[in-house]
Amino acid sequence: MTLQAGDKLMSLTDVSEMLGIPVHTLYRWRYMGDGPVGYRVGRHVRYRREAVEAWLEQRADQR
Repeated sequence: MTLQAGDKLMSLTDVSEMLGIPVHTLYRWRYMGDGPVGYRVGRHVRYRREAVEAWLEQRADQR
């Protein structure tokens, strides 16, 4: 998957707001090897919106 022109990577804050969870939870998930796939860009962590949405779909409640 390559980044297309105009695509913007999401910050931890962006993903936190999108999912309605604390940033600390995202850090904990990364430490535990869970959560959406993120990328380290320098000292920052960034996410692709598609990866976050795909990760979320995998956790859909099937009830």
